[in-house]
Amino acid sequence: MWLRRAFFGWLIPAAFLLPLWLLVGWGVFQAGAWVFLWVLFIAVPSVLIGQLVLAMLVRARPTVRAERAVSWADVAGFTLWHGLTIAVGFYDGAWFVPVLVGAILTGLALFWLSLWQLWNEARAGGSRVMLRYATVGDAQASAPQTAAPDVFIVTEQADRPGGAAR
Repeated sequence: MWLRRAFFGWLIPAAFLLPLWLLVGWGVFQAGAWVFLWVLFIAVPSVLIGQLVLAMLVRARPTVRAERAVSWADVAGFTLWHGLTIAVGFYDGAWFVPVLVGAILTGLALFWLSLWQLWNEARAGGSRVMLRYATVGDAQASAPQTAAPDVFIVTEQADRPGGAAR
């Protein structure tokens, strides 16, 4: 659990530290002027915006907010993506292009994984809420009909085939 919580806390700082590493790596490893332009105008904004979007998608999930911990799939995905992003910052000529392509593909896969997890939790969360209210409604239906005046019972009815509600 501590590792998942550590990743939860790392998501926002990573949005600023990973692009900074790309810039520092350019200077340390003397990658050249054209690489500097690529880093400045493409890599740094892409990693910054991509990490912020991913962090917001992950933090939007109810289980992540409740536990203040990401899922194990998030841990694996972010570990791979951040590792590849750090490897890109070494600007090694022989491995630069494969590592860059791997980082881009991993970032895209992580985006879709985050959307999928958010969608599944949102869909499952709605059924849990309905089940909870159905249980409360069932309990009130079986109770004597002496309800307090400030109790409201809301029921949902399915639409008719023609589109009009009952």
